[in-house]
This record gives sequence, structure tokens and C-alpha cells, in this order.
Amino acid sequence: MFKNKPIRPDVGAIDTLIGPQVIIRGDVVFSGGLYVEGHIQGKVIAESGERAVLTLAEQGSIEGEVQAPVVVINGRMVGDVYAHERIELAPKARVHGNLHYKVVEMNAGAQLTGHLVHAEAVPAGQPREGAALPEAWAADA
Repeated sequence: MFKNKPIRPDVGAIDTLIGPQVIIRGDVVFSGGLYVEGHIQGKVIAESGERAVLTLAEQGSIEGEVQAPVVVINGRMVGDVYAHERIELAPKARVHGNLHYKVVEMNAGAQLTGHLVHAEAVPAGQPREGAALPEAWAADA
């Protein structure tokens, strides 16, 4: 009667599994699908130019910066996330850090302590072309 949610093409296959009993202290560089059920203390970075998806399982955790095209979080994340394409926060996600994204999906129950920063956002203090400056800034310009 009810069908399971189809696997999205951007999530794809799992090439590497970090099991629930594994603790990694150091940086991880990957390509393809990385599924984390264990714990990583260090940066998790997708190889430049490669198709990569990081999935953080409900029981998994990462303490460090993450850089990948697609990031799916359902566990505990402490650090900033840079997703060049998309970030998905599943219902059990607990994130302490800033999310830099092009597209974000946040499910009911997910928690974020930090900022959402769109990839095309202009850095603070640099107005977009044609944008009016606030009066306080105009006096300094």
C-alpha cells in the first residue's frame, strides 16, 4: 500500500562505511559515497572535482569541518559544513556550526545551532551592486 521513498540519484551508492565502533582522529578525504556510523574528529573533505556524498547516520558524529557537494546529516555534527550542492538535515540531526549551502532541506525535529549561509550571499560589509547602503554605512563610504 505504502511505498518506500525512492533513493535519490544524488545520494547514490555507499562506497565507504565507517562503522559504529570506529573512531577516527584525523582528516578524511573521500570520493563517492561515505556513510558514517562511527565518530570522526577532524576534517571530512571530498576530493575536488569528484562526485561525493557524505551521509552522517543517527548514531554517528563528526567534530570538524565538512566540505562535500552533498551532505546528509542525521547524527551529531560539531563544526561548519560547506555543501557545494545540497544539505539535508534529517529528523535526528543535531548541528552546532554554520551551514554553507546552495540548497537546504530541513526535516521536522532537526536542530541547528548556528547560521544558514547561502552560497551566493555577499560577505558582510560588501553590498550587492545596486543595493542601497544603510544610512550609517553611507556616511563612512
